[in-house]
Amino acid sequence: MANHKDAIKRIRQTEKRRLHNRYYAKNMRNEVKKFRALTSKSEAEGQLSKLYSIIDKVAKRGIIHKNKAANLKSKLSHFTAKLA
Repeated sequence: MANHKDAIKRIRQTEKRRLHNRYYAKNMRNEVKKFRALTSKSEAEGQLSKLYSIIDKVAKRGIIHKNKAANLKSKLSHFTAKLA
């Protein structure tokens, strides 16, 4: 256990941030899963911009790396293009 007040505070802050980041990361992953379950191209195109927004926000907050966000968006656009 930490002995200094600032170390104790740092532990509290880290745990709070970890839970916050986990919530947003899980939310993003769930949205991606829902999107990949779509079968209609028109529906997928309609939801693509919403999903892009979620991914960009998570990347902006530093929860995921910007390159991971770019890779995800690229894969999702390829997925949408393949739908018939």
